Amino acid sequence: MKKFQGLTARLLVLALVVAAVAGFTGAAGAAETVLKVGATPVPHAEILEVVKPLLAKQGIKLEVVEFTDYVQPNLALASGDLDANFFQHVPYLEAFSKDHKLQLTYIAKVHVEPMGVYSQKITKLNELKNKAIVAIPNDPTNGGRALLLLQKARLIELKKGAGLAATVFDIARNPKNLQFKELEAAQLPRALADVDLAVINTNYALEARLVPARDALVMEAGESPYANVLAVRVADKDKPALKALAKALNGPEVKKFLEEKYKGAVVPAF
Repeated sequence: MKKFQGLTARLLVLALVVAAVAGFTGAAGAAETVLKVGATPVPHAEILEVVKPLLAKQGIKLEVVEFTDYVQPNLALASGDLDANFFQHVPYLEAFSKDHKLQLTYIAKVHVEPMGVYSQKITKLNELKNKAIVAIPNDPTNGGRALLLLQKARLIELKKGAGLAATVFDIARNPKNLQFKELEAAQLPRALADVDLAVINTNYALEARLVPARDALVMEAGESPYANVLAVRVADKDKPALKALAKALNGPEVKKFLEEKYKGAVVPAF
């Protein structure tokens, strides 16, 4: 009888220990917050990798979901498949949200990727021939941005007031009779061999192993209004975990990484 009572007592103690361990593990698991963030591979996903360990120390697990286009990340965020995304600049976010009636906003400006003009056929803009083919992004905000850059390079002149929303129909003067080809932004590096010029977003230029500071014939100035941002749903903008991510993306570790890794191709916006 005593042996049976002793065995029962030991089993009870063991059960309590197991329960305590399970409870502790459960509590630890419950304390960890998982953030799913959509991003294009370069430089956005690379930047997010920098802040992963910083967030882990705060009990936040960062999961990066990579996209290669400019449409799906916002749709996935709006539908709740993502907690945030990091791939776009402010004018694109605002235009996309308005056109698709999405309740999205941003909580941190992180960096600027100066857009550049590239060519495999010429080394200087004054070598451009009459009726040369120029490829630009086909989405409204980046298309207008590309045209403004071409105007800055004195290749075209836009109608007064065209601004960020400029389209090819706003070209007032085109001395070289340039022929414009509008393509999806991600396709522009691949089109370089088939056109005379291409105006390419820096993230796609970097993915194609172009070096903006070396290869671009002309680039946007550093004061570009196109800061890339951490986008979230409006209802989630005050969530502590997302605020922690925003703070990390504006921290000294990211600033140092941008300056050392991209050497002027990607510059801090904070």
